[in-house]
Amino acid sequence: MNIRMVLLASAAAFAASTPVLAADAIVAAEPEPVEYVRVCDAYGTGYFYIPGTETCLKIEGYIRFQVNVGDQPGGDNDSDWDAVTRGQVQFTAKSDTEYGPLTGVIVMQFNADNATDQEAILDSAYLDVAGFRAGLFYSWWDDGLSGETDDIGSVVTLHNSIRYQYESGTFYAGLSVDELEDGVFKADEEPNNVGVAFGVGGTAGAFSYQVTGGWDFDNEDGAIRAMGTVEIGPGTLGLAGVYSSGPNSYYSSAEWAVAAEYAIKATDKLKITPAVQYYGNYFGGSKAVPDDFDGLGDAWKVGLTVDYQIVDNFYAKASVQYLDPDDGDDSTTGYFRLQRSF
Repeated sequence: MNIRMVLLASAAAFAASTPVLAADAIVAAEPEPVEYVRVCDAYGTGYFYIPGTETCLKIEGYIRFQVNVGDQPGGDNDSDWDAVTRGQVQFTAKSDTEYGPLTGVIVMQFNADNATDQEAILDSAYLDVAGFRAGLFYSWWDDGLSGETDDIGSVVTLHNSIRYQYESGTFYAGLSVDELEDGVFKADEEPNNVGVAFGVGGTAGAFSYQVTGGWDFDNEDGAIRAMGTVEIGPGTLGLAGVYSSGPNSYYSSAEWAVAAEYAIKATDKLKITPAVQYYGNYFGGSKAVPDDFDGLGDAWKVGLTVDYQIVDNFYAKASVQYLDPDDGDDSTTGYFRLQRSF
């Protein structure tokens, strides 16, 4: 046996007598369970379950660009036009309870007149269950006709309130107690008001109606308003009337007013709304009001609003209004708006 054969035999014997040491096996970690977002269709489209809960959440909002024209449209801006931009987002949460759906709403609004003149505000925040609502929300006095001409609502319609509203399929009726701290106030007084308001409304076929009233305890005056719409021909006719016993937080523009409009659906995407309003004993919109409407002149207003849907969730609106009061100069104002909703 030569030397080569000896070496090979020795190596084979050594390999047979030595245990094989394998590298440690690589074990993959078990992935954490992932709960994918589930669609919640119990409350309509757009809702999804918050992961790990049975609460449904909906996120929506809009982006708006608007150019106002007229006499000092921006308030402190002395030019005859002013561009503004707004972004608004709304969160709506709903869950089932033994009393029915429990709803919570938060609406944040961001307004920019320019790069430095901006504000962020809480536009609404309230809870709602079994017809009861409490928080910061808009009153029935914020409702109006579909155009932009009618002036039949409060100067401020967003209040800290508590209300109860009964609803059936085609009818509702409710009562609210409103904190009117930022409402109107008479001479030599501070805005520190409380009010009670009611709203009744519904639909009957092609006809819809609403009656709204309110009593301002600090100003010791109230107002009542009726509105109705009916589908006639290619559009919808809207009529409204309001009466105020004296300037108050629910209505202070005039002692009484009537308004009419006709919203013409020209095409599936185009709506044209001419409108007119007449005021008796006109004062105008301001937070500081006179003790009564005695001695004030009348006024009339006419306007035109055009809505055009460019594509789904994106539309343009243009509006122009002419106001002619007996006790003041006439004025023409308007705006052009682009808005994308989501």
